[in-house]
Amino acid sequence: MFSTLGLFQSLSCPEGSECSRPWCLFSHTNDASQPPLIASVPVARPRALSSITTTSRPTTLPSTIPAKRPHELSTSATSSVQKDVPSEPPTQRVKTASTTRSVAPRTTAHGNGVPILRVTPAQSQVAVPVRQTMLKSLYDHFVVLYEAILPSNPTLASEHALRQEEEIYNKSTKLTYRNAVINSIAALKRRPIPSAISHPSVGTEGDIAARIESQKQLSELRLTRTIVQQLVMTVETMKYWGYITEVPHGEGGSRPDAKNQVKQCERCSRSFTVRKDPKKDECYYHWGRPFTKSINGEKLRFYSCCSKNANEDGCSRGCHVFYETDPSDLHTRHAFSPTRPPKYSHCDISAEICDTALDVVALDCEMIYTTGGMRVARISVVDGTGTEVFDELIRMDDDVDIMYKHEKAFLTLLSARQTLDAFINSETIIIGHALENDLKTLRMIHHRCIDTVVLFPHRAGPPYRRSLRDLAKEHLGTVIQVGDGSSGHSSVEDSVATLDLVRWYILNKKGTSQKP
Repeated sequence: MFSTLGLFQSLSCPEGSECSRPWCLFSHTNDASQPPLIASVPVARPRALSSITTTSRPTTLPSTIPAKRPHELSTSATSSVQKDVPSEPPTQRVKTASTTRSVAPRTTAHGNGVPILRVTPAQSQVAVPVRQTMLKSLYDHFVVLYEAILPSNPTLASEHALRQEEEIYNKSTKLTYRNAVINSIAALKRRPIPSAISHPSVGTEGDIAARIESQKQLSELRLTRTIVQQLVMTVETMKYWGYITEVPHGEGGSRPDAKNQVKQCERCSRSFTVRKDPKKDECYYHWGRPFTKSINGEKLRFYSCCSKNANEDGCSRGCHVFYETDPSDLHTRHAFSPTRPPKYSHCDISAEICDTALDVVALDCEMIYTTGGMRVARISVVDGTGTEVFDELIRMDDDVDIMYKHEKAFLTLLSARQTLDAFINSETIIIGHALENDLKTLRMIHHRCIDTVVLFPHRAGPPYRRSLRDLAKEHLGTVIQVGDGSSGHSSVEDSVATLDLVRWYILNKKGTSQKP
């Protein structure tokens, strides 16, 4: 039926002359003396292959032949069959190329462009192209809303668009997803344009709802003596943080000012003579704080006010000023005195009803430089609900000259202390930030204090401290002290922020350690 290929013509027929087949596959010639068929099949093929191999290349070591034969055998056997099939290396290159392309959208998603949704289609109830389209619409509207703050926060629109889409997807179904996105976009259009990253309109709907709920909890929490009792510092802790816990020895108020004395300038560190009428441009200083920045592996110090090197001259001009910290020196400028005891301690117990002192107050002061050192210029006090109960400018003592005039200042420090006695006694818990500075400038000795510097310690530990502005921005989401070093800040705003920080601490953290 088929023509023979003559593959067995080199082999002698097993039946020999007795073969009766008309077309025998084997050879019947006399010179074809080969072994029987059973023995020749496994031996003949290796000989033929070895002869081909040895004739085309010189003889090699026997140890290398078995390692090379399978490779040559597989190559020659498969080369004719798999001519049109791509080999494994091209397949691997295709996989590598696809992996590289999948990384690029992730960079775009975290950059300042349109974010890319990275989800598995089989796990998404809504089609991924539909979600990507809705995500782009959200991103476009976030870009319009954050137009004023995007230059300083280029990734804000992308991050909030991704989170907003995720919130909508988790709350909606396949049928309500589109309408939920449309309603969210409409709400974005109604938001006021933010001027800072801490503006109330910055964030997703979940972020804004969480902030509103947090502010509601803070405003509803009235701080009482029972609630904050565990946060009051011990006397040892107060001494560790620089509080003056006892009235210094000596006559108080014997030298109200330091005129004609040589002091070291607090701004430029130069020595100068204190005068009544100092020159307004004799001191070159930086009103900002120094910070460390690494440039080409070298750590350099710069100032936050002007970004100049710490070795360069100051960016502002003014008069030389000084700041005293020694308790004896402060006592000689103006005498220290403790807060008054409760009224019921000297009379009938029923007289406690007549005591107008509050259980908890938050206090903050503004200070200015004078010829008598750093003196208080404004005192602000709020109660446990955040309501303002005292806010007055303070007039300097006699013979003490200041650099800036208080046109509406009528109260002296002595009369202000007498007025504060109506709100504060020795049992009142006073809350403040770096409160030891306020008590020093008030010349007040008080032992029941809560300091947010201790509640929210710096990660580097003492003596480093976190600023009130950073704490309010991180935990309260509000921005305070927006002015520069020349415009000052509001002591009422700072006292309310300090009170809210204690509220936040009570609501979010339990237990405290007052050990230094």
